[in-house]
Amino acid sequence: MRFDVITLFPDMIRTYTDESIIGRAQKAGFIEVHAHNFRDHSTDKRKGVDDTPYGGGLGMLLTAQPIVDCCRSIKKELKGSSRVIYMSPKGSVFCHKKALELAEYDNLILLCGHYEGIDQRALDEIVDEDISIGNFVLTGGELPAAMIIDAVSRIVPGVLADKECYEDESIAGGLLEYPHYTKPSVFEGKAVPEVLLKGNHGDIYTWRRHRSLELTLERRPELLKTASLTKDDIIYLEILSQKDK
Repeated sequence: MRFDVITLFPDMIRTYTDESIIGRAQKAGFIEVHAHNFRDHSTDKRKGVDDTPYGGGLGMLLTAQPIVDCCRSIKKELKGSSRVIYMSPKGSVFCHKKALELAEYDNLILLCGHYEGIDQRALDEIVDEDISIGNFVLTGGELPAAMIIDAVSRIVPGVLADKECYEDESIAGGLLEYPHYTKPSVFEGKAVPEVLLKGNHGDIYTWRRHRSLELTLERRPELLKTASLTKDDIIYLEILSQKDK
């Protein structure tokens, strides 16, 4: 899978995506990440990319030409399906379900705004979808773009060692993830739950499932409305609800 980021600050993207799992995935050839400075496509003799907004107002607005030309240049290199996403607080809030949808594309082009935003004509010309990462405003779209690259890349086959690595995690499985423990078995007087030390896989699964249900009910109860619950899950949740009364 290929990611292309249209930005004024390509090093912000590279600094994150060249490290850790995402960096290794690129070296192994499972994904590609390209960061493009749209200033390089400006036809202005001073390479300007912003100007004052018509109608007045504070701040500067990014002009359409460099962004549109940058996107068109990228698309000439692509093969397969693609989608252009503008990182914007006006968009729908990003979630794991959306990450799964985006992972179906061969190419994602992520557009990062700055200042007061981007000339609407550029957005109308190239953007397929606006995506937000939350109800707040950042100085630019680079951090949200890096987050989408990270979340989607982990779903791409080969990026993680095992499919279960992302299917069983918090949110991905519909519930918050159970607690994890490693050596030593006792740390500052606190012991690892005994069930995890006995090697009974059935008991371990039940313990982990119950902890996931408890955490979800306590911290993110709204997730239970859409989670895939078994009959045993529902019975256990009813028991927990009775305890709270």
